[in-house]
Amino acid sequence: MLCTSVRICRRPCVGFMRDATLMHPLLQAPSSHANRTLLLAGRLRCITSSTSSAKAAASHVVVEVDKDAINQHQDVDVSALHASCSFSDAQSAHVSKSTFEIVTAIGVFSSCRLPFLIQNAQYFLGLSYKFLGPTITNAVMKHTFFRHFCAGEDRHDIKPVIEMLGRYNIGPILDYAAENDNADSSEAVTDLHGIFSQPPFNQPARLYDYQSEEECDRHVSIFQECIQSVHDVSSVGFAALKVTALGNPELLERMSTMIVEVKNLFAKFQPESGSGGLISRENFAQCYQQHFHVDDHQLKEVIESLDPTDSGLVDFISFAEMLTPYNLPSFTVKCKSIGPLARVTPSSDEIVLMKRMSERLHTLATGAAQNGTRLLIDAEHQKYQPAIDNLVLELQKKFNAKDKTDRPIVFNTYQCYLKDTLERVEMDVKRSERYSFHLGAKLVRGAYMEHERERSKKLKYPCPIHDTAEDTHQCYDDVVEYLLRYRWQHGSGTEIMVATHNQESIGKAIALMKQFGLEPEDSSVYFAQLFGMRDNISFPLGSNGYNVFKYLPYGKVEEVMPYLLRRAAENSAVLGDTVSELDLLKKALYKRVLAR
Repeated sequence: MLCTSVRICRRPCVGFMRDATLMHPLLQAPSSHANRTLLLAGRLRCITSSTSSAKAAASHVVVEVDKDAINQHQDVDVSALHASCSFSDAQSAHVSKSTFEIVTAIGVFSSCRLPFLIQNAQYFLGLSYKFLGPTITNAVMKHTFFRHFCAGEDRHDIKPVIEMLGRYNIGPILDYAAENDNADSSEAVTDLHGIFSQPPFNQPARLYDYQSEEECDRHVSIFQECIQSVHDVSSVGFAALKVTALGNPELLERMSTMIVEVKNLFAKFQPESGSGGLISRENFAQCYQQHFHVDDHQLKEVIESLDPTDSGLVDFISFAEMLTPYNLPSFTVKCKSIGPLARVTPSSDEIVLMKRMSERLHTLATGAAQNGTRLLIDAEHQKYQPAIDNLVLELQKKFNAKDKTDRPIVFNTYQCYLKDTLERVEMDVKRSERYSFHLGAKLVRGAYMEHERERSKKLKYPCPIHDTAEDTHQCYDDVVEYLLRYRWQHGSGTEIMVATHNQESIGKAIALMKQFGLEPEDSSVYFAQLFGMRDNISFPLGSNGYNVFKYLPYGKVEEVMPYLLRRAAENSAVLGDTVSELDLLKKALYKRVLAR
């Protein structure tokens, strides 16, 4: 028997499992993940009832678990335990919807089950615009897909939606969802009038058009309205930002390449037996002299700036801080040969544009901090992500500083389908300690899988995406556990948003919260789902006191069309779940009809 004792305590609690299956994956972990299994050693708390609005305390069952039995990978029989937080209750999932909205949702999700329609959606949409015209086409989209997946066209439309969600303890994440189709292509046609850039070391000349810069400035105003809207309608809301809307995508890709080459250079400095991203002063000095023209005095100044505490070691965090994209030219001008790093050196004009992009983000972050609104910086294509991470780090060092705030204002987003995600999260945790800021991390699985695989195949570099879905699931759960454990060990300050539709991952996250003594309402952990999807998860979590949010896209119908097509494609892939959106909607409609 695993259960060594059972006792009852009387206090209001909230449950998280409808059956034992959500816990089994944790208890049956392979020996290589024994550390995760041990999280359950000591106690498994499965709460039987009560919600945040309960009027009386409910019984709370505490099951003592034998560690040795867990280490032997035996099952814990918790089938007799149940929770009030059910993810398969059609009525509670769609309690906020009118009968007409349920019927519309059934139509939308049924369409998402037609592969031929979804795969050719762009083509059919083009035909509709051509033969029916934009007025009729946009009207049809507005009352179907747009209405289901988007909160409205402007700040006035979205207010009733936010108020509705608030009644069910669900907060808003506002997202201006207009997507730039040209952001995916380096072959986008630019205006002939712009900033002509000639980088050093015989790099190809580049033209950054003025129109792109003007669009970015216009987007700043739109995001400012978004931040103000969050402030006006919610005291706990977030605003979501896309960096590609605030800077030229080609420039972001250039900036990312610079950052990657700095990392590659540091890797060359490391001896094969090196560990933890650390290099001795002696090894660093030798390698630095091999690549750069430098005298003894200059070398000493460089090393002292990288190792101010005289530890005898140089790490990547300090190295990357020294060789930022903004000051890269001052180092590459001293290169002994024109290598990969020199060939990505930015021109003075590109540095001006990069700083302008950073200024736009700082303007928005300043407004958010003044309004008490938090920012979620979206993850994007991998070719842009190193630059985005670098820009977010700038913001976090300033606006999440521990001497200025007791919680993070700016959150970065980590896509767990990338193989290096856990490594990047660990590095950012170290940066938060080094520079004394609160880390804000939003965790997603990823939205650009096909693009990343096709691009890596086309350009013949190793695919950055995990090989299997199981590997992605494991990575996601590992990162959640790592951050929750860090929060438990170091106290409040680090905040995590578990942004997923995966029911099993949510069950594991809640189990870890309980293991680490984090109550449902603890401000360190948030859950988030997309508007129009997985209401069977969001609404029960909200009613049971967890911090849950809905991602609320908004914008003009014609502007958010790429977003709607992407949502339709994603639903086409996920509607095969055991308890699907469509099944729950049909059950909810059936109950409505019977009730009349």
